[in-house]
Amino acid sequence: MPPSAHERAFGLAYDELRARWPRSTEERDVETPYGPTRVHVHGPADGPPLVLLPGGSATGLVWFANAPALGARYRVHAVDLLGDAGRTERRGRPLRNADDLTAWLDALLDGLGLTRTHLCGHSYGAWLATRYALHAPERVDRLALLDPTQVFAGFRPGYLLRALPLLIRPSEARARAFLARETAGTHPDETWQRLYALAATAPGRKLVTGGRPRAADLRVPLLVLLAERSRTHRAAEVAERVRRTLPEAEVVLLPGATHHSLPLTAPERLDARLLAFLG
Repeated sequence: MPPSAHERAFGLAYDELRARWPRSTEERDVETPYGPTRVHVHGPADGPPLVLLPGGSATGLVWFANAPALGARYRVHAVDLLGDAGRTERRGRPLRNADDLTAWLDALLDGLGLTRTHLCGHSYGAWLATRYALHAPERVDRLALLDPTQVFAGFRPGYLLRALPLLIRPSEARARAFLARETAGTHPDETWQRLYALAATAPGRKLVTGGRPRAADLRVPLLVLLAERSRTHRAAEVAERVRRTLPEAEVVLLPGATHHSLPLTAPERLDARLLAFLG
């Protein structure tokens, strides 16, 4: 069956953004019981592993601006999430709940040959990274959460209200308008914005969600980096909650950043904070 117009447009935007990654980047399709998972791999073969989980609709390619700095020191594995748009396929075991997501990550790390890794997630990817660190702390060296959603606080009602039209009747125009409002003043990469809008409206996309993980039970070194101008939650309140709940965690507010513009805007500042934390 020939690809639809949407699939062709998504493929073109995906390949265009992929070309922005360093030339030495490798593409791996790792077999799991839930289907093959696309992973963009960059950095020295003997470097300490760092797994990057993106936000919803962002795809693993969103880290293109961070890959050069992070890949100079670490073996970066940027993942297209199971259930989201991208080149990870759902085949085999059905994806039903959050436990399936942690089982998928177990299989993915096994397939990559990683017994332990640093783990970094943004937004929905941070929620998933938190759940995984609670599920398998012995496999996580250090955990970095970038403007995590549904971990330390719920969504602001105004944010959900703005997202509602996109959820009820998805369209590329609505996805772009939603993104433009939240990222105002930060000017995210245009190719990535196009890919985001196409991903958010991809047929068959199924993001599995669940309740808030018990973040207070985390027992791994933790960095929480918050976007100062995030509309998903009040960053200063989240920062204070993290400091009360996990006093040993490192908490940073990134000035001028918005939720969806991470990790695209000011990548140098984000990379410096992340590299200092990972050591």
